[in-house]
Amino acid sequence: MAELIPRHARTMIEEALADTRVVLLLGARQVGKSTLATEIAAYLGAAGPITLDDATTRAAVDADPSGFVASLQRPVVLDEVQRSEQLLLAIKEAVDKDTSPGQFLLTGSANILTAPKIHDALTGRTEIVGLWPFSQSEIERSGANLVDRLFKGSAPPITGAAVGRDAFVERAIRGGYPEAYGRPQRRRERWFESYIESVITRDIRDLADVRRVDAIPSLLRLIAAQAANLFKAETMSNDLNISTKTVQSYTELLETVYLVRRIKAWRAKIGKREVTTPKIYVVDSGLLAYLVGADQRRAAKDDQVAGKLFENFVAMEIVRLLDWAETSAAQYHYRDRSSGDEIDIVLESRAGEIVCLECKAAATVRHEDYRAIAKLRDARGEQFVAGVVVYTGTETKALTEKIWAVPVSALWGVADPSARRS
Repeated sequence: MAELIPRHARTMIEEALADTRVVLLLGARQVGKSTLATEIAAYLGAAGPITLDDATTRAAVDADPSGFVASLQRPVVLDEVQRSEQLLLAIKEAVDKDTSPGQFLLTGSANILTAPKIHDALTGRTEIVGLWPFSQSEIERSGANLVDRLFKGSAPPITGAAVGRDAFVERAIRGGYPEAYGRPQRRRERWFESYIESVITRDIRDLADVRRVDAIPSLLRLIAAQAANLFKAETMSNDLNISTKTVQSYTELLETVYLVRRIKAWRAKIGKREVTTPKIYVVDSGLLAYLVGADQRRAAKDDQVAGKLFENFVAMEIVRLLDWAETSAAQYHYRDRSSGDEIDIVLESRAGEIVCLECKAAATVRHEDYRAIAKLRDARGEQFVAGVVVYTGTETKALTEKIWAVPVSALWGVADPSARRS
């Protein structure tokens, strides 16, 4: 039996169960939610997991949701709860009567909080923990968090990192879905094919009455082709011959089932024509590679594919690091049309501190690669804490005041590629 990779979310869940009535673990299908919930259930001596994917269980819930909840021994783990809105409303009633913490650990493969009734029912009673495909820091069993390091005003001192595309291509192509991660290329492609079909036919159909379900795989591939760029629904609607409103609606569904992620634009208010359009990414770089038809060889040789894959890989690793970072921060991108200034990733803490990251799939860094970051540093003064160009060079280098070039391995805290665990 393969060794389980420890998840950073586990500590967050256990802490939440100690003082919160309901903990909701949300993430894409097949990212390991059930496995993690089973581990925690065993640790707590909790009942379950009881899954609503089981037709008999779902029928019992539908027949008498309040009675079903009352019959449960607590603490209890309930899996795939997005399949019954009535169950969640019954849980709300139960925990309003009994306010003791740690009663329910729920998992869902769709963001059920998009439904206003459910959002209102769970507000104040529930802590939400996200679970993504494996991060590289989890694969490496690393406790290093680049986000926290940068918000402390320094960059990790890395030497001896892999150089060029060897530094990231294999990792990015593999992605982080537990079932796909260890498979060879051909088997991984077959897994992704089945995975996409399953998510569309099960989760998306459960969420909405989709008239053009045939358009969703095409939209997902088009998003992949434009990943790490501005989300332009109008252009996509022309390419797919569907309305802009439909593109927006279907993209929201793909976000709800955690296949894609839109990152909002940040308003620095230092430029004349700052872009407000979000950027769009595919949540997992392995899924992105599959969707654009890129194997390891193509990703290593094709500059366009490598650049897209690299930025998507870095941006989504930052999303994962933010979830368990000590510093609470939001992720944005920045672009100003008048000056041409662009910053791939802007992190802003609740205190207003700013960290910037630029992604460069090359082993050298030039002044123009961090010019926009330096301009923002000068405009924001003490609010600006650190800026880095994430690149494929061998070591951390100081570029100018508060700005460094850091190898991509800073994302997982291991320089030597031979140290990667399989």
